[in-house]
Amino acid sequence: MASGNKSFGKRIKKLRESKGYTQEQLAEIVGLEYQTISRIETGMYFTSYDTLSKMSEAFSVPIRDLFDYVQVSSREELVTNIKSTLDTCSDEELEFVYSFLTNLKKFNS
Repeated sequence: MASGNKSFGKRIKKLRESKGYTQEQLAEIVGLEYQTISRIETGMYFTSYDTLSKMSEAFSVPIRDLFDYVQVSSREELVTNIKSTLDTCSDEELEFVYSFLTNLKKFNS
């Protein structure tokens, strides 16, 4: 299991708890099974852009805040880390990242 998924999951759990939601309540809001929320929070599963969008609405935060667990000191370090991560992605993961970024840019325009 990827450490990024674990960090993302911890962030989702923290946001969920800050809103006072149970896993069942969040699942109902975003249209998932509560077991899927559990898998996301434990880092066993990532999710789709559609679900990220619904979570951002449920937590009243921009999508980028769902990923606010990454500590980077500079833009250069961020770009280096992104490139390094992309180098380890499968073709399917790269397609997802590209689709996600394209939609994110449209969403934030």
